[in-house]
Order: sequence, then C-alpha cells, then structure tokens
Amino acid sequence: MRSRDLLLYAYDQIQGTLKRALDGLTAEQLTARVGPEANTIAWLAWHLVRVQDDHVAEVAGREQVWKAGGWARRFDLPFDDDATGYGFGPDDVAAVRVESPQLLLDYAAAVHEQSKDFLRGLSDDDLDRVVDERWDPPVTLGVRLVSVLSDDLQHTGQAAYLRGLLT
Repeated sequence: MRSRDLLLYAYDQIQGTLKRALDGLTAEQLTARVGPEANTIAWLAWHLVRVQDDHVAEVAGREQVWKAGGWARRFDLPFDDDATGYGFGPDDVAAVRVESPQLLLDYAAAVHEQSKDFLRGLSDDDLDRVVDERWDPPVTLGVRLVSVLSDDLQHTGQAAYLRGLLT
C-alpha cells in the first residue's frame, strides 16, 4: 500500500464517522450544549471541516472550498471568511447555527472531494516537503496531513459522543 492510499482511506473515515454523527439530527440537537460553555455538534462539525479545508487548500496551493464554492454565503455566519473556529469562545461557538445537518454534510463532502483530489496526486517523496517553517522542527506535508486527520477524527468522535448524550 502506498502512503497516498493510506491517507485516502483515513480521510474517508472522517466522512463516514461525521455522517453517522450528524445524520438525522434536528437543529436543536445540533446546537444543544451539555454545559454552558460546551462545544455544540454544529460547531464541532463546522470547525473540523473548516480546518481541513484551510490546511489542505494551503498545502495544495488551491483556494478553499469555503470561499470558492460559496459555502461562506450559504452558512451566513457572523465571522470573517478566514475563520476556522480556532480560538473561538463560547459565544462564537453558539453562533454556528444550521437548520439541518445536510448543510454541514454537503460542505464536508465538497471539502473531502478537493482533499481526495490532492491526495491522489501525492508520491511518498512529496510527504517530506516542508510546508511550515514556523515550527522546530519544520512541519512536513506528511506531518500536516496526519495532524489534520487526527484533529478531524477527534472532533468527529466528540460529535458522536454528544449525539449519544442527546439522542
């Protein structure tokens, strides 16, 4: 198995897990909080997809799906179009509202398609390319892609856990 095939499989897992976590939820369940400052399922889903969109688009040298596909307008959130949810406080989390999980799932599917298109073109040697020199050691493409994968799977797991509490 080549590294790209493993990454494609792993990124597919994000989509499957997210769909199971969101499918059939109501707007109220998507925005319910189990504590006064707890993250919501809507915010977790939006944030994990925004991070994947932002980070993969950057290393791929492509425009984010969020902007290019008109998703920022469809979601109509009160944030700058560059926002990914990083550093958000409780009020920002509460502002991520959607009427149904379908909007989140459709955006996730569009980001997944762009991510897969990029991943399909990778060779093992590509994964050693340095993509961020702000860290010591500098971050390679392989490390960045696994970091996004890890973050996304953690957040999908959190959303699934919240679903279990709420349903």
